[in-house]
Amino acid sequence: MKLNGVLFFPLTPFTPDGQVATDVLATHIAGGLEHGPGGVFVACGTGEFHSLSTAEHAAAVRTAVATTAGRVPVLAGAGGPLGAALEQAANAREAGADGLLLMPPYVAKSPTEGFAAYVRAVAEQGLPVVLYQRDGVVLDPATAVDLARIPGVVGLKDGNGDIDRMHRVVLAIRREIGEGFAFFNGLPTAELTVPAYRGIGVDLYSSAAFCFAPEVATAFHRALTGGDQDVVGRLLSEFYGPLVELRSRVPGYAVSLVKAGARLRGLEVGPVRAPLVEPSAEDLKELARIIDTGLALVGAEARVEGGV
Repeated sequence: MKLNGVLFFPLTPFTPDGQVATDVLATHIAGGLEHGPGGVFVACGTGEFHSLSTAEHAAAVRTAVATTAGRVPVLAGAGGPLGAALEQAANAREAGADGLLLMPPYVAKSPTEGFAAYVRAVAEQGLPVVLYQRDGVVLDPATAVDLARIPGVVGLKDGNGDIDRMHRVVLAIRREIGEGFAFFNGLPTAELTVPAYRGIGVDLYSSAAFCFAPEVATAFHRALTGGDQDVVGRLLSEFYGPLVELRSRVPGYAVSLVKAGARLRGLEVGPVRAPLVEPSAEDLKELARIIDTGLALVGAEARVEGGV
């Protein structure tokens, strides 16, 4: 499984009565594929993994696999209680997914050997596993190497943002495991920290902005890999920076704003589920302005409903 380019983490759309709208999800993914992502990560954090039932999770994964039709790898979120994680992993395997992004287990705390047993049990379901380091999962280099040795574990996505620790983890795994192990920058609005992560050899990153402004996300990646520092700097300053400031106002906005952004661009993805909350009217107006600014910077047509 080879991943490159911008990684697409689609939203999970809901109908007005609260059901998963698989038809809208298919439209959302198909639209994203037109912009050439390097992989699709369905039912993950941006896809409100925390709020999906096992059946809803399976429906989302089946939709992503069918829509993508082998054009790029599809990885599914899995995690939480071990029983749920095993069922999610089995369903994803049966649906034809290419791998899993393993979310941290919730509530229960354990020593490192307990977490390793959790990872091993999920990996034994047969799909390649990318570990997600965030919240209660904070790995030291030795533990990261031990987890990377588990058969089926192929990557580590970092959502904590401790560059010093992450650099030591990268160096240890590359020394002990080799260059084939994948590393991801998985911070919310990861583009803002891309220069720092690239400095420690972590080039892959997830892009939440791709969900509602794929033109901006792809232009940023193109400028980044092409060495166009003027475009990178302007997008960081005028689009990503203000987006991060807005995101930081309310807990959960890392997902709520993304879903609101998709609605502003005309895709009826529905609301977020509790405990997330919708952006205020004032924040929606600011989001529309930020999106219009980003689209203008990359020469894309501004199609934000209610934009300024």
